[in-house]
Amino acid sequence: MLESATPVIAVVGPTAAGKTALSLDLAERLDGEIVNTDAMQVYRGMDIGTAKVPEGERRGVPHHLIDLLEIHEVASVADFQQLARAAIADIQARGKVPVLVGGSALYTRAVLDRFEFPGTDAALRARLEAELEEMGSGALHARLAGLDPEAAAGILASNGRRIVRALEVVELTGRPFSASLPVLEYAVPGALQVGVRIDRPTLLPRIGRRVGLMWEQGLVEEVRGLMADGLAETRTASRAIGYPETMAFIDGDLTEAEAMERIVVATRRFARRQDQWFLKDPRVTWLDWDAPDLVERAVAVASA
Repeated sequence: MLESATPVIAVVGPTAAGKTALSLDLAERLDGEIVNTDAMQVYRGMDIGTAKVPEGERRGVPHHLIDLLEIHEVASVADFQQLARAAIADIQARGKVPVLVGGSALYTRAVLDRFEFPGTDAALRARLEAELEEMGSGALHARLAGLDPEAAAGILASNGRRIVRALEVVELTGRPFSASLPVLEYAVPGALQVGVRIDRPTLLPRIGRRVGLMWEQGLVEEVRGLMADGLAETRTASRAIGYPETMAFIDGDLTEAEAMERIVVATRRFARRQDQWFLKDPRVTWLDWDAPDLVERAVAVASA
């Protein structure tokens, strides 16, 4: 448990809504530092596809929990929770304001909220992973839907790692995986959330433009280099939105247009899931993405 009167601000909302720019504005105004809460920005070399802010565009604001791991390494949500809370404590100890931002709603909640992690069982995990390899994530997702519909609704059918974890928890505890998810109770004193609100008719074209820009910036070249380092064989990094689709294009299984469209569709689905997480949280103060005084309003929320 962290004990400090310093606010801990999490900027939340769907991808492509403008969270990154607002987080930098807040960090500049409040003498803060950024704590990444995007599960995939922890990987070195995964820059364009994860929309990682380039070093030269960080406005001199220190960033934490970026480029921590090689692509073949895996960090659990529990690992990330510990790392992020340690970073928050360090920032506060230096009199600065932690500003959390990233696309992974579960990671943000795990850092801010009371969230205890069930244990693991190596033999059970190995069996489930073997079943995943043999049957595919879709079959295991269907099994999870029968055991815990709420958990299945919040996990992509392609996310084999999270499906295996959910099934492991159900078998170990005899309780739904959803029962182990974070409750709406801050574990970090001073925590608050600022949500960037954007309507879907505006958001969807922004997602399309973002994907097009990633392609122009060199996503294909980035993925080709990561494939040379074994991206396709990794447990987690290869599943990041944009990377399997681009690998399929490089391998000749998709055309360029097909790969880009699949990335757009996957990103739209991801944005919908982000909304499902955050819109149910009554603690979020929502601000319109295009408000002319957006930064001032966010600063006022942080200073209240």
